[in-house]
Amino acid sequence: MSDTDIETVTADFNSRFGRSPAGVWAAPGRVNLIGEHTDYNDGFVMPYALPHRVTIAAEQRSDDTWTVTSLNNNDTQTFTRSELVPGMKGWQAYVAGVVWALAEAGHTVAGADLVLTSDVPVGAGLSSSAALECATLTALADLNELEIAPLERAKLARRCENDFVGAPTGLMDQAASTMCTSANALFLDCRTFGADQVPLDLAGEGLEMLVLDTRTPHALVDSEYATRRSSCEQAAQILGVAALRDVDDLDAALQQLDDDEMRRRVRHVVSENARVLEAVEVLQSGRFRELAPLLDASHQSMRDDFEITVPTVDLAVESARQAGALGARMTGGGFGGCIIALVEGGRSAAVAQHITDRFAEAGFDQPSHFVALPSPGARRLV
Repeated sequence: MSDTDIETVTADFNSRFGRSPAGVWAAPGRVNLIGEHTDYNDGFVMPYALPHRVTIAAEQRSDDTWTVTSLNNNDTQTFTRSELVPGMKGWQAYVAGVVWALAEAGHTVAGADLVLTSDVPVGAGLSSSAALECATLTALADLNELEIAPLERAKLARRCENDFVGAPTGLMDQAASTMCTSANALFLDCRTFGADQVPLDLAGEGLEMLVLDTRTPHALVDSEYATRRSSCEQAAQILGVAALRDVDDLDAALQQLDDDEMRRRVRHVVSENARVLEAVEVLQSGRFRELAPLLDASHQSMRDDFEITVPTVDLAVESARQAGALGARMTGGGFGGCIIALVEGGRSAAVAQHITDRFAEAGFDQPSHFVALPSPGARRLV
């Protein structure tokens, strides 16, 4: 996103309140490079921040009231401290929940006026809600002079989503939004929350990452997510490990399981964790193009073993490879959403066009796409 979003929220704030904001803050959405459905198995993930972000102009008030205006929704909502009750409905709950989570953690947070805009695609599995939470938290932390480490900020934002809004997400989305840096992916250990920046200067290597939204509704994601999580937990119990992350010998583990479906679920999680670790090694040694077969193998595992892809997603991945992508995979929780494709520089438009043509032939809705270089995490802009 260009700096026009800074000008937009600043101008609206000036017009709306007759004064300038104290500053402008932003937090990005994310794409997961590799490591799907590994987070709740205490495994490894590797997201990176998108250039797409939520941008917020804000200033404190002298009372216990917060007003928040979404320029995307053309809507203003107001809430007071007494209304900070978990279960609040509406888009403003992601803002109110951050205030609530900060207060629950013992931080004193004054009322504020906020004006926001976002270009993070909604409903595409790119963490638009985490971007909103983390942008709000970054602004309020600065306004109230709160010293909160990036990982703790991610945990507070997750508490907003889990306990206030009521969405059972892991920490990856918020960690990516608060902790990612430019030209790097974030390697995150979902058990210890240890994190490392992994080189991902795609442009410097003459590469691009195409992100293509299949625009497939996530109709089954909640129920199927719960089913797969339960299957993984049952398998860990049978195998006598705390989580599937602890399985060292996959073949021996599979022999202990009688249920074929459970075996496939375990095979995906264990092999996906191994792929994340291999991706870290490949990127740290500068062998960026060797990431491609790991993306391909990840998609095959999600399709055949974890069974979370759908026809639009599979067609998009297949078509990307036909058009010359080095590697491609679904990204996100599954049953729709986006794919990513690693392509040589300048080839993204042609690959996206081939996918669009194949979608038209199959009678699917037209997808949308963009190129996403690894971008910085939550920060103050002005």
